[in-house]
Amino acid sequence: MTTKESECNIPGEINYKEHWNAAYVKNPTEKLGWFEESSKETIKLLKESNVPKDAKILNVGVGSSMLIDELVADGYSGLIANDLSEKALTDVKNRLGEDASKVSFIADDLVSPTKLQELTEIDVWNDRAVLHFFLKTEEQNAYFNLLKKLVKVDGFVIIAVFALDGAEKCCGLQLQRYNTEMLQEKLGDDFVLVNSFNHTFVNPYGGERPYVYTLFQRANK
Repeated sequence: MTTKESECNIPGEINYKEHWNAAYVKNPTEKLGWFEESSKETIKLLKESNVPKDAKILNVGVGSSMLIDELVADGYSGLIANDLSEKALTDVKNRLGEDASKVSFIADDLVSPTKLQELTEIDVWNDRAVLHFFLKTEEQNAYFNLLKKLVKVDGFVIIAVFALDGAEKCCGLQLQRYNTEMLQEKLGDDFVLVNSFNHTFVNPYGGERPYVYTLFQRANK
């Protein structure tokens, strides 16, 4: 873990909302250990889903990712940006300027949602680097229960998480690493694997971070 990444660590009992807000306060977006200039791998899978530009795309735990900027620039109009950190979402809003009106921003907790559970008929659930922070079975169950509640039949799920040979920690937090089979098991038989591939992300400090990227489609409710 790099020095910058370790600065995210908050000792003692962790308040995750404070933890993530602090991470975005301490570092500008481009200096965060998970920053990528272009979300090419995610966009590749989104294009493969062939959803229309007005599809409802829920980006969970999006942080201050440049992905939202890229999708707005590409004409997507049904974008929803979620994160636990209000600071991260404010950074995206400020960066987008007037274009922020084209995005719905929802600050909410994926494992104890209030606002998110009111959504319906999501066309695409997109997660880059969030699921792997949930270590407890009840947290993982809450995550997938929300996903299954929101994603419509024929809708898509894009999940990118640390692979089995990936980092054990990120931002001072332990990780649950995955492979495609583990994700399939969590999603269940109602979701069909469309594509998956391994990708080694090189972070702003030169660290190699092996990921697995997956695209699933919902066949049944």
